[in-house]
Amino acid sequence: MKKYVDVILPLPLNGTYTYAVPDDLSLSVEAGCRVVVPFGRKKYYTAIISNVHYCPPSEYEVKELFAVLDDSPVLLPLQYRFWQWLSGYYLCPLGDVYKAAMPSGLKLESETMVEYNPDFESLQPLSAKEQLVLDLLSAEHEQCVSKLEKDSGIKNILTVIKSLLDKGALFVKEELRRNYKPRTEVRVRLCSEVAHEEKLQALFTELGRAPKQLALLMKFLELSAFMGTGTLKEVSKKELLKQADVSANVFAALVDKRLFEVYDFEVGRLTNALANVLPLNPLNEFQRKGYAEVVESFKQKNVCLLHGVTSSGKTEIYIHLIADALAQGKQVLYLLPEIALTTQITERLQRVFGSKLGVYHSKFPDAERVEIWQKQLSNEPYDVILGVRSSVFLPFSRLGLVIVDEEHENTYKQQDPAPRYHARNAAIVLASMYGAKTLLGTATPSIESYFNAQTGKYGLVEIKERFQEIQLPEIVPVDIKELYRKKRMTGPFSPLLLKEITDALERSEQVILFQNRRGFAPMIECRTCGWVPKCKNCDVSLTYHKGMNQLTCHYCGYTYQVPTVCPACGGVELLHRGFGTEKIEDDIKLLFPDVAVARMDLDTTRTRTAYEKIIADFTEGRTRILIGTQMVSKGLDFDRVSVVGILNADTMLNYPDFRSYERAFQLMAQVAGRAGRKHKRGKVILQTKSMDHEVIAQVIDNRYEEMAQGQLAERQMFQYPPFFRLIYVYMKHKNSELLDKMADEMAGKLKTVLGTRVLGPDKPPVARIQTLYIKKLVVKIENDVSMNKVREILYDARLAMLQNELFKSAIIYYDVDPM
Repeated sequence: MKKYVDVILPLPLNGTYTYAVPDDLSLSVEAGCRVVVPFGRKKYYTAIISNVHYCPPSEYEVKELFAVLDDSPVLLPLQYRFWQWLSGYYLCPLGDVYKAAMPSGLKLESETMVEYNPDFESLQPLSAKEQLVLDLLSAEHEQCVSKLEKDSGIKNILTVIKSLLDKGALFVKEELRRNYKPRTEVRVRLCSEVAHEEKLQALFTELGRAPKQLALLMKFLELSAFMGTGTLKEVSKKELLKQADVSANVFAALVDKRLFEVYDFEVGRLTNALANVLPLNPLNEFQRKGYAEVVESFKQKNVCLLHGVTSSGKTEIYIHLIADALAQGKQVLYLLPEIALTTQITERLQRVFGSKLGVYHSKFPDAERVEIWQKQLSNEPYDVILGVRSSVFLPFSRLGLVIVDEEHENTYKQQDPAPRYHARNAAIVLASMYGAKTLLGTATPSIESYFNAQTGKYGLVEIKERFQEIQLPEIVPVDIKELYRKKRMTGPFSPLLLKEITDALERSEQVILFQNRRGFAPMIECRTCGWVPKCKNCDVSLTYHKGMNQLTCHYCGYTYQVPTVCPACGGVELLHRGFGTEKIEDDIKLLFPDVAVARMDLDTTRTRTAYEKIIADFTEGRTRILIGTQMVSKGLDFDRVSVVGILNADTMLNYPDFRSYERAFQLMAQVAGRAGRKHKRGKVILQTKSMDHEVIAQVIDNRYEEMAQGQLAERQMFQYPPFFRLIYVYMKHKNSELLDKMADEMAGKLKTVLGTRVLGPDKPPVARIQTLYIKKLVVKIENDVSMNKVREILYDARLAMLQNELFKSAIIYYDVDPM
């Protein structure tokens, strides 16, 4: 009977597509395995089988799949269920979930760029097809797969490409030159015909006239323990040549004489070395109480919110809970909001869990992410995965605990591309599918999580004492409005802040300065006519970056050379308005020329090692002042920081968003929490022009509950989460008039069914990005309304709009639970 498979393609397509299975592959197909399939005209992709059956589709002609890439599934049944939930809840195609979930090295397609590896040495014979592809690539080192297929005439070239990738002959070219090929080393063994003692004795005599060759052979026998009674050890070529202290020519001579043979051995990129594992640190009285309450809460509830003030030792409680889960044979997923945090937490966890710990995030090369994925599918997976939001997609076989640290952070929400999921909410659903528990930890809970804990949906555990009973930092507000008026400010610094920085440096302590805006100046303005340089693709002013001496758009990356004269009026007085982290760094270096200063923002942390170096230098005291954006607020632990400066609190308070007060409180409280953590009380200088603002007073006295209750009352009145669900409908088009027409029509369709629940259409704060004009609808849904019905209405409305010839080139997407 003819077999068929339903597959998921890595394309923004709803549902699955059916392909026929050739008879010679019928025994190889299994749900969760990857297959190469043709799609569209002369294109093919790595798809994933979701179902194997015997029912041919009637509505279209069935194509055959080309090849099966896996012996066993790379997607587990529970993962697939999770993908389906993400697709349904966040109103995005299943193909988008697949594209986001899997590392690029696991999903080749016809437009994939491949690159010749100039260091490749073939130790195994290549097939005629493999040699042909390599010949084409050696002539032109970088080509896309479809061009190679056309030039070579090889049908189903993806299997040949995969084979060459596995042998290390090619790289998969990506934006950051990420590539997957297993990391290998060249190893040496004796040829089978000489691998016995009698033959070796004759060889010793024969090599008597070639002392270097004899020495090399003797060193090999020593390193491999050949003459011992134990098992033979693997010997690497590199180590052998180093130990024997001979040249590669001597080694080549023994290969030519058929004494040695070489082979590739996959060593992997993941560290398997067992670290010196230390016992758990004992918990103090408050931590013990918190730990016991979490354990008790898990008996009643699947989700628990751990609300502990900054520096209360929440991480230590996490470590004890992880140890409990491992003792029960369970796996743990530990989520962090920011890659910067993984450096510090990794060291703490490795000291306790050693090689049981795996780290996973997007700054890793694709090769490492592929290997971690494959290790999680093996019989010896990592027991603890530490990672950022994409870690929820990894395969787990026995997940028992999920920890979401700093659960309030908005970086847990994926913005672009789809799926626009929230990793905290997704992690709770993932844990429930495995029957696992979820712990949400933070000093400043999100209003939604706090509400769920207050209403009994989640358990709630509070720790109100800092570790070693250090007091919370003293927060001193400074009225910069008055100081600017009296001309007493030195750039963005108040006299009090400069005094505290000077005193801290004299005591050999450290300082953190927080400004939530990168770049040198938010904008440049002509003093004569008021001209401001704008992005040609987006409705925003360009930010001046002094280090690169250019103006940059933070939305699309467009750059513009800094003009020497105003193009509007010819004036030469171009002033910098406002200040970003780069300007603060410049000013601090002028004021404290002998002090080591570092800056931590998106511009200085583009690589994986950049994060680690900045944090390591500050932790070790090599840097004395750290200037940063919100990255410095996220749970970093520095022993010697005694002063924190919040340079302008008003930029956080005056943002047009219903969450702005909540976010401002969280950011200021978290930044303040970096001060005085281990040995003494710290000091925070909070500069603001809004001295009488209620949030400023709440931050100073750490009155989180008061802030939360006030916000909950407001949100209930104005129908916002957690009392209502929000869905934003975004519509984009290059033609603004057409977009207006489309937005009105879409709003009309939705209002016919959903009524006053639909608001808009309106322009968002930035109404054009990357040449596309944007309109937005807001849909507010009561908590007791069926979301399945609402999703159906939204799906149908989008489909109807895009089937209209007039709007088919438009982009329409939904952002569920927007941040």
